Parts: sequence; C-alpha cells; structure tokens
Amino acid sequence: MNSINTKLSFVELGKFLSQFKLNEQVLRADVLHNDLYFEKFKDLIELSQSHNGWFTPEQVYFSVQSWAEALTEENLNQWLSNYSFDCAQDDRKVKIVGLILAGNIPLVGFHDFLSVLISGNKALIKMSSNDPHLIQFLANYLISVEPKLSDYIAFTDGKLENFDAVIATGSNNTARYFEFYFKDKPSIIRKNRNSVAVLNGKETYEDLVNLGEDIFRYFGLGCRNVSKLFVPKDYNFDAFFKAMYEYKDVIFYEKYSNNYDYNKAVFLMSNFKIFDNEFLTLKEDTSYASPISSVFYEQYDNIDELQKRLEKDSEKIQCIVSNNLIPNSIAFGQTQRPKLWDYADNVDTLQFLTTL
Repeated sequence: MNSINTKLSFVELGKFLSQFKLNEQVLRADVLHNDLYFEKFKDLIELSQSHNGWFTPEQVYFSVQSWAEALTEENLNQWLSNYSFDCAQDDRKVKIVGLILAGNIPLVGFHDFLSVLISGNKALIKMSSNDPHLIQFLANYLISVEPKLSDYIAFTDGKLENFDAVIATGSNNTARYFEFYFKDKPSIIRKNRNSVAVLNGKETYEDLVNLGEDIFRYFGLGCRNVSKLFVPKDYNFDAFFKAMYEYKDVIFYEKYSNNYDYNKAVFLMSNFKIFDNEFLTLKEDTSYASPISSVFYEQYDNIDELQKRLEKDSEKIQCIVSNNLIPNSIAFGQTQRPKLWDYADNVDTLQFLTTL
C-alpha cells in the first residue's frame, strides 16, 4: 500500500484526536467522518474507566492529546525521513507483524501499531484485556479515512498465528515465555523497565512540580513514570514534598488511595523508614520498581560514579530525568510526552521493520 496514503490517514487521525480535550470537546468542520465517530469517541473516553478503573477521563484525554500533537504531517515527515520501506512499493514484500500490546496506560501500544502500518506492513493485533477498545476504535476511524487499510489491520482474541514477525510487550515473566514461543521469528520483546530522576538540590520549584508530572501521570503505571530518585547525600526533601503538594488530589481517587494505604501499612509493619506526606511515600531502596503511591530513592556521592551505575543498569531503565546532570537525560515533566522517534527500550522499531 502507498505509504503516503497511510501517512496522510494518520494525519487525519491526528486532526480527529485534536478535538478531544479534558474540559473542551470542539467539533471541527474540517475533520473527516465526525458524523460517524465524534460522539462515539467522546462516549468511549467517558466509559473507559468502566473497562479499566485506572483509565479516568483525565488520563485518557491526556493520552489522546499527546497523540494529537504527535500525528502531524511535519512530525511524521521528520520521523520517516531516515527510512525506506520496500514493502510500500512492492506488495510481495509486505509482512504480517503480530503485536501483543500492554494495557497499563491508555493507548500504550499505539506506537507499535503506527510503526507497522506506516512501514507498509500488516498488523495482527492482540489487545490487552486492560485496554481492549481505544486502539480498535482508532483503527476503525483510519479505515474510514483509507478503506484499503482494512486489508492491513486485523485483531485476534486467541493466540497469534500466521505471522512473520512479532513485537510483544509484557512483564519480565511473560517476556521469558515470549522469547521461547517466538524464538523462530524476528521479534522485539519488551520487558519491565522503570524511569529515574537525578537531583542535585539546585532544582527550582517549577522543576520539582514538573517532576511530579513524571511521577503521578497515569498514577505511576507507565514505564516512563519516574519510580526512583537519586539524590545527593543528606539531601533535604522539604522542597520536593512542597512541590508534590500540587498533586495532593490524587489521594481522592479510590484505587490510588487503596494502594497508598496498603503499601504504607506494609512499609510500617516491616519497620522500614519512610518519608510520607499523606499521599506519597518515599523509601530508601536499591530497586528501580516502586509500588503505586511510593517512590524509591538512593543517595549518591559522585555524579560520575552514578552515571556509570546507570549505564550498567541501562536495560532496567526507560528514561532518565535531570537538569542535564546525566547525558541525554529528559527535562522534568516530559517523560509522558515522547516524540515519534523516542523508541521504547531504545530499540528502533522502524529499523527492525525494514529488515523483515
């Protein structure tokens, strides 16, 4: 299928998504097929929490807007400029790529879905039971824009069969299963990763408030959420907690509150020393993966030694946030706003697809 048509279909999807904001849904006359999809998508967003209790309208609207901002012709052209896809010119080279999607945050598997289609290949999709509707709805919209895409998109409830390659996302345990089951196929297998922030005590109040976005967005359920802080020895957390107070209303969400109460109780019963502000706990811990409502921290003496540690543990880390303390780190508040070329696990999905 012509890659230009596919690209333009995603541009139209971006325009469609741009209409949906948390406190304002504006029907635009220049958007295709609003008569069929606008009200239905609005209803789906509002109903998403009934399918997954973590998918509050606020979180879904945020994800939708992030994709609306990403799916512009300028962004797509910049992303695709370094790739050439043979299958876009020769249908005999088209491959069927199985996608096993996670469901921890809204639309988490959309980048893989986009990558497969934009490369000219076919997507065979196994949705997560935690996010079974959003991507399927957007796929239907794309097919309305470009009917030929109906031959390139398929969903399955059973096990994947009759595919040429696979991109699968899961836990470390499921990854071992994936690696065995798909050992004879070209694959990208994604495991658990977490994100960290490196502080030096010179951060502004605004920096720390933005760090709160990296911590609390999607209730901390994403691999790009900061779950671990590295701080200088004898770091004073007063400024950190003052900034986190901007997010105090998170405790009014029942599922989050239940996790906070449970995890705090476990820490206290285990006689762990924690910092606590009544909606977030801080615990000193060498692990990268903290439970919901808690952030782990470690103290460091030397930033160069810390950098070596993070390089050594790179396969456990998705993002590093700092004020340029660590090379190639991300600015505070930006972890949940990745660009199209910011690949999960630093594995170039499009490059993988060009080799099939």
